[in-house]
Amino acid sequence: MSDHFNTLVALMARLRAEGGCPWDREQTHDSLKPFLIEEAYEVLEAIESRDAESLCEELGDLLFQVLFHAEIAKEKGLFDIEAVLRTITEKMTRRHPHVFSDNKNHPSPDSQEVLGRWEEMKKKETRNRHRKSALEGVPKTLPSLLRAHQIQSRAARIGFDWPSIGPVFEKVEEELQELQEAVTSEEKERIEWELGDLLFSIVNYARFLEINSEDAMRGTIQRFSHRFQMMEEKAAEKGTRLASLSLDEMQSFWEWSKRKSDGKQCIMPHKEETP
Repeated sequence: MSDHFNTLVALMARLRAEGGCPWDREQTHDSLKPFLIEEAYEVLEAIESRDAESLCEELGDLLFQVLFHAEIAKEKGLFDIEAVLRTITEKMTRRHPHVFSDNKNHPSPDSQEVLGRWEEMKKKETRNRHRKSALEGVPKTLPSLLRAHQIQSRAARIGFDWPSIGPVFEKVEEELQELQEAVTSEEKERIEWELGDLLFSIVNYARFLEINSEDAMRGTIQRFSHRFQMMEEKAAEKGTRLASLSLDEMQSFWEWSKRKSDGKQCIMPHKEETP
């Protein structure tokens, strides 16, 4: 390991040791769960911001969480960071025989073949042998859109999938129609059921388009939030609050914020550039 890594491992141990940080010493695997999730999402945000400096920092924060859990396990005599590194190195070597095997007579597999072999090798590993379903192993704690995508991908790997994208879109339309019928019935449970089916079918359609629905939704939320804040700022510049405007006025502000955030030129800038 590099000197910097060893230094960080020693720093973590110092924080947990007698006379270290009281807060760090109190933490457990369970208490750290929200921080692990938070740091992972901050890495995602840094990736999407295309900010290399931010990404470097956030990856460090995420790595620190890994070291935190490894140190707690070490104190309990379970494993240490060396075991973590050894385990992942052995696993990745084992699951990439097309890279590390001495047998070079076979042609190099494409990415889909690699994915299929990956699943087959996972099934043979000790901790996965008890799994009875191809869908097991997808964490239930994943965001719902991402979990739906992963579940669909797992089913597709064993051949349970649509043959082409056309029927997938038809399924979206079918589910939309069923949702409309459910809304007409005014049965809350049925509406929720059909809405879930529609969302699931949209995730599947996105998968065929090679788009991750979770990423797409996160991007939409980010754009909406940015545009909405622009509206609030514009209202403040005019000496008023957004909430005091009529819906038509707010819609005008919204269209303005869309044009500004999308960088589009207006045909009549003097009339339409500001709401």
